[in-house]
Amino acid sequence: MGPAGRSTRPAGPLGRLRTPRRPRIWFEILLIAVSYWVYSLIRNAVPEQKAQAMANADWIWEVEQRLGIAVEHGVNHAVNSVTWLIVGMNYYYATLHFVVTLGVLVWLYRRHPGRYAAARTVLFATTAVALVGYYLYPLAPPRLMNGQHFIDTVLVHQTWGSMASGDLKHMSNQYAAMPSMHIGWSLWCGLTIFALASVPWAKVLGLLYPALTLVVIVATANHFWLDAVGGLACLLFGYLVARLCYGALPQGLPQQVPDDRRKATAPPAAAPTPPAPEPARATEQPPSEEHPAPSPTGPGPRGATALTRASPEPAPAPES
Repeated sequence: MGPAGRSTRPAGPLGRLRTPRRPRIWFEILLIAVSYWVYSLIRNAVPEQKAQAMANADWIWEVEQRLGIAVEHGVNHAVNSVTWLIVGMNYYYATLHFVVTLGVLVWLYRRHPGRYAAARTVLFATTAVALVGYYLYPLAPPRLMNGQHFIDTVLVHQTWGSMASGDLKHMSNQYAAMPSMHIGWSLWCGLTIFALASVPWAKVLGLLYPALTLVVIVATANHFWLDAVGGLACLLFGYLVARLCYGALPQGLPQQVPDDRRKATAPPAAAPTPPAPEPARATEQPPSEEHPAPSPTGPGPRGATALTRASPEPAPAPES
């Protein structure tokens, strides 16, 4: 039972199966590794559909132009003119997507074990539904469009580590830009930090991280603005799944969980010692004719008379 007598068992359809407990580290490592491997396998197994992906990219670009938000080309060329900045963004795109996400998972595991499973469910559901988008809506990134003169900053600056460069591009689906999981994951990280961090500067960093990621994915010509909207939609789906499973969003669950192992090994509490019974007291009866009250000076009237009679009389004075 939690504070005020409330149970710590989560509500929701799976509440009965979700007794709060500290997650097992070996299980979490295995689960995350296998899940990402399966995600990459499915994502890269999506048929290439290059022609459809190019057509969809042209349509997205046309829609953004009509909406007046087609500024990706200008951002791409402006940032590319500053070598140190664009190289830094290339490495940002290739590395922080994984490093920050894993870092937030570790932080949740250590500092918020009661919320870890629900937050992890949000991330997993967000990633899983993105696979549906890759199948249903293949989309080429701006850097692969024909005739729009976007700069492929990874190739121009020969940045290491990107899945779009060198031999790695043959191992990765290059036409899976919608939705953007760089935005989906960075929003998950940022909102989690903002909701659960205890210091203001960490909350600010949590909000800045997805905002900076949005600039990076556009500057490197890896995504359109609307790809970010798709990533946000996937994240909302992830929160919905967690809400259905746990009865609350991660920040609404208790931070800590009871340590079942410590409870099992702790000695049972000693039962309170009952108070010693009071000694029995003789029942006092009021005086009556059959039982007269004892005299404070002697055993009773007859005893007093006997003592009076038995008292010796003084001897007479001798005659002279």
